[in-house]
Amino acid sequence: MAQDKNLDVNELNEQEEMTVTLSLDDGSQLECVVLTIFTAGERDYIALLPMEGPEAEEGEVYLYRYSESEDGEPDLANIEDDDEYEIVAEAFDQLLDDAEYDELVGEDEE
Repeated sequence: MAQDKNLDVNELNEQEEMTVTLSLDDGSQLECVVLTIFTAGERDYIALLPMEGPEAEEGEVYLYRYSESEDGEPDLANIEDDDEYEIVAEAFDQLLDDAEYDELVGEDEE
């Protein structure tokens, strides 16, 4: 669960894959790949996968609230409520399950 991360200014870089740089509580920065931006309930959320370190090796995914400012700048916020986090985690798990199903069905059709 990524609720202990402190977010400063975050950048979305247009590359082959979108990335975001998280500023952590200890002053370090963590580069993450944007897996997806999705809606759960009435809010948008973002799923991030660290590119390096033990979190990357373990496949740990960070979930944050996602919004954009009026000028289109991305803004990430910690999910502070445990119930909200559970809803978001379930929605993300469902996205993964659906993607796996689509991949399996697509293979069967070939």
